[in-house]
Amino acid sequence: MSKTNPTLLARQKRVKRIRKHIAGTPERPRLRVFKSAKHIYGQIIDDAAGRTIVAMSTVSKEFDRGDAKGKTAVAKLVGIKLAELAKAKGVQKVVFDRGGYLYHGRVKALSEGAREGGLDF
Repeated sequence: MSKTNPTLLARQKRVKRIRKHIAGTPERPRLRVFKSAKHIYGQIIDDAAGRTIVAMSTVSKEFDRGDAKGKTAVAKLVGIKLAELAKAKGVQKVVFDRGGYLYHGRVKALSEGAREGGLDF
């Protein structure tokens, strides 16, 4: 990572600003999103214990893209699969952390997929 990339620095400032108000608890952990140019990652984190409960991404071994075409459709599938894994671990409610990204496109698709999968936020 470049320390002088203005886009990255601006996103890091947004992440810090958002994280002042959002924290995951054991009852309601945090659903964190990270996206790169090719892939999208989602993880459910209990900040009180400092551990990741469930994680899913387009590079996970368990993930099957199926017939989905396009990054937005794949992001929705990641959200659905993440919700299934979370429900298996006993997580029903989460707090959504968009990771400094706009709630649009792939980030929105992942959250909608998680809602379809049964997560409440």
